Amino acid sequence: MRSSYVFDTGAFYTLGHYYPSRFPTIWTHINGLVSDGRLWSVREVRRELENNCPFPHIEEWLANNLQVFKKPDAVEMDVVAQIFKIPIFLGLIRRKNILKGLPVADPFVVASAKVHKGTVVTREVLKDNAARIPTVCRHFDVKCVTIERFLEKEDLKF
Repeated sequence: MRSSYVFDTGAFYTLGHYYPSRFPTIWTHINGLVSDGRLWSVREVRRELENNCPFPHIEEWLANNLQVFKKPDAVEMDVVAQIFKIPIFLGLIRRKNILKGLPVADPFVVASAKVHKGTVVTREVLKDNAARIPTVCRHFDVKCVTIERFLEKEDLKF
């Protein structure tokens, strides 16, 4: 069975270092995954990227691929609520985000992957008892890989 992927903000930041003119194979493959419906993200990731994206080619890609960023449905919102019932996972919301009214994408990424049976792609690593994507994924039995593992799974080389 072919995997589907839900990208978090950090995965897009990492891809920012893979310039399309230098790594066309990666970008062709990513665009193919999008076309096949096997790669998506969530609206909150788009909002985080709109607030702070240092890569013009990522901004351009985002503008041309708005359909990638899904709004959460009721089932996903229920999973987000379940995530926040666990006190340690309240740490996913940073005080700075609350004070500045900034988006918080992590719980929505995990919820989307859980509901739609995707694999979360992140640059975060598992850290026990921490409010991090891999820890939340493990708790809710959601597959989670680093961007490097994603490139390996998809056999992307340059």
